[in-house]
Amino acid sequence: MPSVNVLRIGHRPYRDKRITTHVALVSRAFGASRIYVDSRDEALENTVKSVVSNFGGDFCIETGVNWSKELRDFKGVRIHLTMYGLPLDSVIGKIKSRAASEDMLVVVGAEKVPPEVYQISDFNVAIMNQPHSEVSALAIFLDRLFDGSDKSSTNRAKFRIIPRERGKMVRIFPDEADCLRILADEGAGDAIMAHSMAVKDLAVRIAALADANVDLVTSGALLHDIGRTKTHGIDHASTGARILRERNIDDSIVRIVERHTGAGITNQEATALGLPEGDYMPETLEEKIVAQADNLLSGEKRISMQETVNHYISKGLDEAASRIVRLHKELSDKCGIDLDML
Repeated sequence: MPSVNVLRIGHRPYRDKRITTHVALVSRAFGASRIYVDSRDEALENTVKSVVSNFGGDFCIETGVNWSKELRDFKGVRIHLTMYGLPLDSVIGKIKSRAASEDMLVVVGAEKVPPEVYQISDFNVAIMNQPHSEVSALAIFLDRLFDGSDKSSTNRAKFRIIPRERGKMVRIFPDEADCLRILADEGAGDAIMAHSMAVKDLAVRIAALADANVDLVTSGALLHDIGRTKTHGIDHASTGARILRERNIDDSIVRIVERHTGAGITNQEATALGLPEGDYMPETLEEKIVAQADNLLSGEKRISMQETVNHYISKGLDEAASRIVRLHKELSDKCGIDLDML
């Protein structure tokens, strides 16, 4: 579906800040792409941008727009939500039909709406012909427009709410700057920092070619050796996972850290090595990318797959070496180029 935009008119920063903030939050959460607000309000912009940064998506806000010009010049279907309009049920079919191929501008008034809005709008729509909140009107309209489907986006979200029957659970998805702060907080030295940055740089290049989640790969690669702040043993991956779980880091990142050793560790091998019971084999594309990027670096120095394989064989780890070869081929095929050539 083309974009859905919201135009908030009559906003008075000294009086309507809270209600307009709610209009903006409903717009974002229920699937709109952008909100325009007629009065300049930097505090409102900062609040909404902070929500987008923390909870994700590409939602935009622009304040101080000329609402009349925005409404007149808009190329698409213009909807005005008002209790004096036609019942939603009587027009939603026509609106959906046009919205399938046209962008949409939804006008939400604060104070008394000028007659011009009624005249220019393609549809004057009432959720009900009774006084009630414009926030509820917008929420119901967008919910009906999208047939109740969840159109919100958690792309690049720092905080992810995990649904629970009772209680609260939030997982943190740190960006690059957050990851570097976490490493510093845990006491990572220069060697760990430099290696982690080198793995991140290579992993991101692989991820771009493999059409993987670059944000996830970035965070996983930067944090993959955080366990080395406590131990340099084979248990550094499980130790790193424990550190991140204690920090409520998102499970998708924790699993990258937990499964990055070699091309994975089987349950049988984990038991023999005295590791905590668990699954240490990379499964997702992002887990595999970080594991192999780590295999192709010794400190900051780039090494070949064969050098890594020879090192494993010299330790008598022939099966682990074979897994690295298979993983290298899988990712090279996915990228369309031998990873040694990157």
